[in-house]
Amino acid sequence: MKRNVFGLLVAVVAGVVVLDAQSSEHRKLLHEIRGRDKGQLAVSEEDGRFLRLMVASSGSKRALEIGGASGYSAIWIGLALRETGGRLVTIEYDPARAKELADNIRRAGLSDTVQVVAGDAFQQIPKVQGTFDFVFLDAWKRDYKRFFELVYPRLDTGGLFIAHNVVNKRTEMGDFLDVVQKHPSLWTTIVSPSGEGMSVSLKR
Repeated sequence: MKRNVFGLLVAVVAGVVVLDAQSSEHRKLLHEIRGRDKGQLAVSEEDGRFLRLMVASSGSKRALEIGGASGYSAIWIGLALRETGGRLVTIEYDPARAKELADNIRRAGLSDTVQVVAGDAFQQIPKVQGTFDFVFLDAWKRDYKRFFELVYPRLDTGGLFIAHNVVNKRTEMGDFLDVVQKHPSLWTTIVSPSGEGMSVSLKR
């Protein structure tokens, strides 16, 4: 059974401190990835911690990431999935970034937990088997609604759909936000661990 995710959200937003279980090697690698992220494609550290917390608290085991970039968020998610016994499929469109993503996952020791897929997510997602209980979307913002419509039928009841940049780039995804905030089978809230913002939707 899923834990009380939205109760935990309130605690996080209120400022509850969560102890860091990372190894020094993971901290060093994550710092390095952020340092090389000239295009600012990675989530903030606060958002990474939030993603890890959401996976661990919900007990998610079948996760999908759309827009893996260089692997910063995938490492945070993968660390939590190692605790829950789950796996992540992360998809990155750009071939060079996908190669860097796979290398960073290997360096993090998460190759047994995280599967890297290179290519167009609209083409690759239908090839992924099964359903998902956790989805993180951080791709081209104007495609958010299309990605949601593609993935929603495969999101388990009780599953979480989280989308990034919904505060600082909300004007690029108004149609998506309108759908998730008005959907009759979703509970949705907007949180801002950093200034970028994330929508968190629970499928009822």
